[in-house]
Amino acid sequence: MHFELVQNETAAPDVRRIFEAVERTQGAVGNFSRMLAHRPAILRAYNQLYGAVWADSALPRPVKELAFLRVAILNGCVY
Repeated sequence: MHFELVQNETAAPDVRRIFEAVERTQGAVGNFSRMLAHRPAILRAYNQLYGAVWADSALPRPVKELAFLRVAILNGCVY
């Protein structure tokens, strides 16, 4: 199955605003977000979750990154 990625030029206005916010905070919009943009409500919810997970907390960022890597390896994720 192949999904077309939503590009800035073809994005709906609400998606374009989300993309602009992501570019400001992360530098670029990743392919996963561009795929989620087909469902703006899901993209918005994902970005809220992402922000909460990566917000400053008692758990240092390197530990969070290791946890993400471990889960990806356990699930056979190649992306």
